[in-house]
Amino acid sequence: MKQISILGCGWLGMPLAKSLLEKGFSIKGSTTSFEKISALESNGIQPFQIELSETEIKGEINSFLTNSEILIIDIPPKLRSISSENFVKKIQNLIPFIEKVKIEKVIFISSTSVYADAPLTTFRVTESTKPNPETESGKQLLTTEILLQSDQNFKTTIVRFGGLIGEDRHPIHFLAGRKNIENPEAPINLIHQEDCIGIIEAIVKQECWNKTFNAVAPFHPSRKEYYTQKALEQNLPLPEFDQTKISIGKTILSHKLGNALDYKFQKLTL
Repeated sequence: MKQISILGCGWLGMPLAKSLLEKGFSIKGSTTSFEKISALESNGIQPFQIELSETEIKGEINSFLTNSEILIIDIPPKLRSISSENFVKKIQNLIPFIEKVKIEKVIFISSTSVYADAPLTTFRVTESTKPNPETESGKQLLTTEILLQSDQNFKTTIVRFGGLIGEDRHPIHFLAGRKNIENPEAPINLIHQEDCIGIIEAIVKQECWNKTFNAVAPFHPSRKEYYTQKALEQNLPLPEFDQTKISIGKTILSHKLGNALDYKFQKLTL
């Protein structure tokens, strides 16, 4: 039985762990919250309370990693609050432990924020497009990608997810009723939780390492069209968009998933 450690059993990591368990893998999962330990354990996941900081790692990190062939890193940077962190430094602190226990393969969950927007909504982005992040989160994610893939002690595959949605998570609940929303003509770049899990499992199953994948559903209506329709469907206040400025954005293409993994999206409309 192959063992996998998932660093970060949150909104994506927990259902991913449960799905991998159903497919016969042994799973170690981490959380920063003591209260979530019992939830991991009750789902058959070996639980660990692990917290990475810029100066140390709290918790039994060696036990969490030992005997696992694959490590999945699914901890997003916390850069939108006053107490913003140095995410790169956190991963730098983790790498010696990965090397010490001889983890062979790593999957790092990144984001399409590593690509900049452009004035033309026809701007199409593939994995060969040079990343040029504009946000602090995008910059730190890109630096972390390079840091992991340049380490010769293990193989790292990067997955750059678009906006994450699921049955309990959708941006319309944040945008409903808001006014002067920018970039109405920009295309959406979203991906459903089910496809996030399917893509990660395809990488594991097919042993597809040292790769970088964009992961966005092939569904790109404009922000105005899409979020207006979603508000109508859910009987929410309509969002109002600023039409006075030229929209900037990008269309993220995920053709490489089909070519390298023969992956077919489960959620073609969102």
